[in-house]
Amino acid sequence: MQFVEGLPKGIYVGQTRVHHAQTLATSNEALSGFNLALHVQDDAQRVQHHRMALLNDFATYGVNKVTWMTQTHSTMCHTINEQIPFEALEGDGLVTQRQGHALMMMTADCLPVVLGNAMGTEVANLHAGWRGLAGGIIENTIAEMQTAPTWAWLGAAISQACFEIGAEVKHAFCSKYPALEDAFKTGEKADKYYADLYAIARYILAQHGVQTILGGDQCSYSQADEYFSYRRHAQTGRMATFVFMA
Repeated sequence: MQFVEGLPKGIYVGQTRVHHAQTLATSNEALSGFNLALHVQDDAQRVQHHRMALLNDFATYGVNKVTWMTQTHSTMCHTINEQIPFEALEGDGLVTQRQGHALMMMTADCLPVVLGNAMGTEVANLHAGWRGLAGGIIENTIAEMQTAPTWAWLGAAISQACFEIGAEVKHAFCSKYPALEDAFKTGEKADKYYADLYAIARYILAQHGVQTILGGDQCSYSQADEYFSYRRHAQTGRMATFVFMA
């Protein structure tokens, strides 16, 4: 398990990959690998085994609470500290000020964004597909935080060269942020473009005062030996991006 370098002391951020030492075998080749999602028709016991293996990895750093969400491609964000909801929270953003609490977001082409403050006393984790980015999931998560985030990390997502979208997607962004014209390249087909999720996220983060932005140099679609990709295979597993304060 690799952690991101260059963050405030005691902050641990990373993203799981297709391979993990505790991966269980499966007869469904489409779901082979370290899948962490319960909603992709994988065996629930297998997924829970993978999640427990991840919790054991985190326990070395004092993690004693893990929060997952029912992700909905929305702009909803929740703060969660000591409380333990009876049912899984719905939304696409989590914030905590509690040490030892790992926030989890699942992706397989969408963009995971982790945020935190300079003091290392508050962190956030969000799931940003193009709908979430256009709708304001980054803006809503920053508004949910008690302190201003000073750094962000962008996990593996589909790269611009592999992400063809329609004109309506470009319009959704450029009507809100005209400067994002540069984040789209014209495609070979009429009214088709290639969108740069990383560039879009960097612009929005910069507009909200986030000066240090790390990551954003991977491609979940083309790096098949490392990442799951929904656009590559409609039935596939999910990686998990995590953040916690030790």
